[in-house]
Amino acid sequence: MAYDDFKKRIRDDWRDTLRSILERARSQGSSAVLAFDLDSTLFDNRPRQARILREYGAARSLAVLAACEPHHWVTGWDMKEAMRACGLEDALVESHFAEARRFWAERFFTSDYCVDDEAIDGAASFTHEVVATGARLVYVTGRHEAMREGSVSCMRRHGLVLPDDDRVLLVMKPTLAEDDDAFKREAHARLGRLGSVVAAFDNEPTHANDYRRKFPEATVIHLATDHSGRPVELLDGVISVPHFALGS
Repeated sequence: MAYDDFKKRIRDDWRDTLRSILERARSQGSSAVLAFDLDSTLFDNRPRQARILREYGAARSLAVLAACEPHHWVTGWDMKEAMRACGLEDALVESHFAEARRFWAERFFTSDYCVDDEAIDGAASFTHEVVATGARLVYVTGRHEAMREGSVSCMRRHGLVLPDDDRVLLVMKPTLAEDDDAFKREAHARLGRLGSVVAAFDNEPTHANDYRRKFPEATVIHLATDHSGRPVELLDGVISVPHFALGS
């Protein structure tokens, strides 16, 4: 499904859904578990993407790429589209893409670069509201352990609740090479052993659907930000939201 189509799924009462999750968590207290992805769920990683493309542009004397900004990453993960949005001619996009992609892969999955991420609107305050209910908060991310330092540093910079290895956990892949989908499914089983999963939040339709199947009694929230581009339809019952800002 296209990005705009996911945004069309956002209902006017989406804030009420987030508030009801907090109420349910409060009613269950310490037995409640809420799971959150990081990239494109709690964090906007387009600043990281833009920094990498700027550095590639500077290294290859491509002025338009050296001026890349987050807004050029229109759909989040499509580098060719971002290169074109920066103003690079199609022929140069094709000739540079493979090398630029390698350049990107060497940097994107590192602590040094993930510190550039920005928090999704309302994400920090929402994590604090979750822990205030007494529930356990679990960050479940496809990032690998070598990114832990940078991820926690970014959480601290933006005021999110920090992992404490007790009530707030950060569950990461042991290594970069592990498959994200398989890792997330294994992590879902771990969540079920921690308590009653009240809600789960993810931007990837595949992972949101996996949560829906694994925890049919939970509220599964899809962040309609961006995703990997796989043509996956969301299951019935998955609720799309644009961000976490609840307003007054």
